[in-house]
Amino acid sequence: MDPIFIILIGTLVVLFCIIVLKLHAVISLLLAALVTGLLTSSDLIYEYAIHKGMSIQDSQSLSNEGIGKRLADAFGNTSGKIGILIALGSIIGACLMKSGGAERIVRSFLGLFGKKNASLALMCGSFLLAIPVFFQTVFYLMLPLIKSLGIHSPKKYSLYLMMVIAGGVMAHSLVPPAAGPLFVAQALGIDTGTMIMGGFIVGIFTSLCGYVYALWANKRWNLPMRDTPDISIDDLKTLAEKDNSELPGLWISVMPVILPLILITVNTFSEMSSKVDQASLSSFEKYWNSAFAILGDPNIALAISAAIAVFLLWSRLKDTKSFQKVITESISSAGVIILITTSGGVFGKMLEQTGIGISLGGLAASYQMAVLPLAFFITAAVRTVQGSAMVAMVTAAGVMSGISSTGLEFNPVYVALAIGCGSKIFTWMNDSAFWIVTEMCAMEEKETIRHFSFLSMVMGFSGLILIMILSKFLPFI
Repeated sequence: MDPIFIILIGTLVVLFCIIVLKLHAVISLLLAALVTGLLTSSDLIYEYAIHKGMSIQDSQSLSNEGIGKRLADAFGNTSGKIGILIALGSIIGACLMKSGGAERIVRSFLGLFGKKNASLALMCGSFLLAIPVFFQTVFYLMLPLIKSLGIHSPKKYSLYLMMVIAGGVMAHSLVPPAAGPLFVAQALGIDTGTMIMGGFIVGIFTSLCGYVYALWANKRWNLPMRDTPDISIDDLKTLAEKDNSELPGLWISVMPVILPLILITVNTFSEMSSKVDQASLSSFEKYWNSAFAILGDPNIALAISAAIAVFLLWSRLKDTKSFQKVITESISSAGVIILITTSGGVFGKMLEQTGIGISLGGLAASYQMAVLPLAFFITAAVRTVQGSAMVAMVTAAGVMSGISSTGLEFNPVYVALAIGCGSKIFTWMNDSAFWIVTEMCAMEEKETIRHFSFLSMVMGFSGLILIMILSKFLPFI
């Protein structure tokens, strides 16, 4: 069966289960993954494995695996990547909100930037933080600020939410050392410094276009704040009414947010420097890199952050039962989110194993399209059907690596940037980030599509337009 037809069936299954049958997202996604996996033949799986660079023996082994084993492996791999991060992020968020730490940060934030500039400040902060850190991690850490700001300005809650999303997703797809743009730059033979400059220019422009959309969407659709398992709206309002003297200090409040970002960022740059010339490094530099390889691991960095946040909560509550209740509720909330996001990852993996990347690559080679739109739409197609921006960028880079090296009339960095922008289309139910935003903000699926998926599309297409204009008038060759 053709991969595109399999993907259409899988997509219809998940939409039918969620929209018509009103089934829980976990059940809907796993059912869709099961149907997709059953329809994918062993030959398609074998071709997919070979295309991914697996050995003949490993490819044969994967193609002979039963559907249950493939689903379980995909579930375990996805959970291994995000499970601990979600659990720790939930604990950090609950502790910051219940202790009043998030409220302290927001009051200082508003005092520095003012209410009028709060949304743009959130966007800039999210953009810078998401360069070395995964979007999900940035979102977990900034969510308490979004909620606390929303209590102060309820009508701008969706604007604050969209600004964090806008800055985070664009930076992570356009600016090295983020993994996606770094890989694409290397695959296309582009200087990392050139990619960083181009990523900043296009990323800032697209984020500003996202800001314009967010202003419109904020007026067009009302997105109310809702109770979540970690904290209720009434609790947030109570914290917002407290006097400054009743809130914790700024430094202990902000430490759980900035410390993991510092650790992860330092580790990212130390890894880059160590790869240049390992032999030339001194003993101290090697020790430094080894230390931050541990401390800068996202799981370890967030664990340290969670420990600080837990200490902050205990120092404010000093009541065992209340303290235990907050931690228990945050872990319970994380459990549901982990199940949903992992199920979305399983569905995405089953879609990927159909070999859709191979089909789209062959389709691209058969039609003579303009190079930049071609790179953009290949990435967008892969992202839409299987959910992962990283996989979409890797696939498109592989397809475009041969084309981009043959007599282009502009710098190939524009091809890489087109791939990055294409990875923003279309974020929906097969993407774990979609479910993280949905569940942690207690949103309905249609609300997430309006405030996340459409926002990403606007930024992606605006980026393509800018890239095509720049390649025409500033080819840099």
